[in-house]
Amino acid sequence: MRAPITGLMAAMAVTLTACGGGGSSDGGVRAITVVGSSTVYPFTRAVAENFARNNPDFGSPVVESTGTGGGMELFCAGVGTEHPDLANASRRIKDTEFANCQANGVDQIIELQVGIDGLAVVASPDGPEMSLTRAQIYQALAAEPWGEEQTAETWSDIDASLPDTPIRVYGPPTTSGTRDAFIELIMEAGCETNAAMEALEEEDEDRKDQVCTSIREDQSFIEAGENDNLIIQRVSQNPGYLGLLGYSFLAENEGEVIGVSIDGVAPTYDSIASFDYPGARPLFVYVKGNHLEAIRGLREFVAEYVSAWGPEGYLVGEGMISNPDEVRANYAAAAEAMTVLTEEDLQN
Repeated sequence: MRAPITGLMAAMAVTLTACGGGGSSDGGVRAITVVGSSTVYPFTRAVAENFARNNPDFGSPVVESTGTGGGMELFCAGVGTEHPDLANASRRIKDTEFANCQANGVDQIIELQVGIDGLAVVASPDGPEMSLTRAQIYQALAAEPWGEEQTAETWSDIDASLPDTPIRVYGPPTTSGTRDAFIELIMEAGCETNAAMEALEEEDEDRKDQVCTSIREDQSFIEAGENDNLIIQRVSQNPGYLGLLGYSFLAENEGEVIGVSIDGVAPTYDSIASFDYPGARPLFVYVKGNHLEAIRGLREFVAEYVSAWGPEGYLVGEGMISNPDEVRANYAAAAEAMTVLTEEDLQN
């Protein structure tokens, strides 16, 4: 659930009087603060709990669920007392966010891909059986499917083989990285199954982007805030309704909801780890290198995360899907060296 920003700022404005460029310190008595993705939140919370238990001298990190977009805005706003030390993200930092960070003096960003998650479409086990394609999902939820007026009211309006039930999908708000991933991995991919979109892109790229990414604003798509547990509750109580959330919440609530196959692939640990599932996506944590010397325990907190994200680590038990060995080794090395992300890195 989206946390009150005022409460977060109050928690952060505790006695750290100057971070400067990251080299000076006033003793670093403020707790480590983390903002961002609701999907990554339970993983970072688990790390924070273990960190606090194993390192009582550093205090308990404050972890808030603000959504990826909101978290990156807070993270990139500046260096010092009122700004967080880490940001959870369920998609990679955007070029515009990176530029905003740089403009505000946050010029030492360490990028860590902490694991993999799947953007799951979930349903009530008491509802009609469904299996969808990305094109069908796009057609059902686009504001203007393939540039035409949106008229579909039931799933059978999309395809006669689908249930004759109203299109009702609970999903995240615009601040959420899960919504960004949904647009990129499902909506855009579904839109581009229509060959006419290639011609539209050549003619008017902005119009093509609007057609492929805009979600309808009626009650067919219902924003549920930054609270995936609320989506689980609403879907389980309303057979026939669908929900969009991270795979870890599906795994945690197996039985209350079930996963819907997309393009014939069900959301499972193995299908997401192999990226066979169309909704597979990497998860990130961004560390503010400018705060490394000013915030006691920040390096140790990062080391705790690294120790937890492997196949035998405790985050797998929380529902995280571990990175492939090579990817995990590369990011472990980046965490050890505190390698700063560059604009060139973002293009790779």
